[in-house]
Amino acid sequence: MSDLDIRAAETGTTRVFDLDLPPEAVERFTTQAGTGEWPLQYALGADRLRQSFVEIIKIRDLGTMPLSAYLAEAHNLSGSDFEAARPRLDALRGHVVVLPAQAFDRTAQTLNPQAPLRHVGTFREAGASAQAAPLRSASARGSAADADAVAATPAKRPRRCCARSPSSCWR
Repeated sequence: MSDLDIRAAETGTTRVFDLDLPPEAVERFTTQAGTGEWPLQYALGADRLRQSFVEIIKIRDLGTMPLSAYLAEAHNLSGSDFEAARPRLDALRGHVVVLPAQAFDRTAQTLNPQAPLRHVGTFREAGASAQAAPLRSASARGSAADADAVAATPAKRPRRCCARSPSSCWR
């Protein structure tokens, strides 16, 4: 399987993987154990993966709704690549893993998916802008003088007038 590069600043991208496991093995594979072991993360070859953004879909649970329709609605996917992949997505059976860009926690990494995962496609969200390279100019980085000026500005504290009544003590 080919490597998939994830950029740290990536947004608006969703990756879909077919999960070729018997139903009774899916939960163990896709759930991070209390010991930190997580077979899904290992099979993806991911350095960082946020479990709260990992979606496991049992296709049968969608009922009559095709997987592509679910992805279009739930993840706002569109575009010519997604439209071309609709028949392939709708032909899948069993379980799929859906990973939006947030699942990678803004960590640049290269995925090397292994069995039982098979990369089905990487799709763009509707309205997502093209990814731009990080700004490298000196003005985009700021300067140490800017940071020193912010740090030197004293924080304003409320004045305490007296200990008369609690409602009149702070101004």
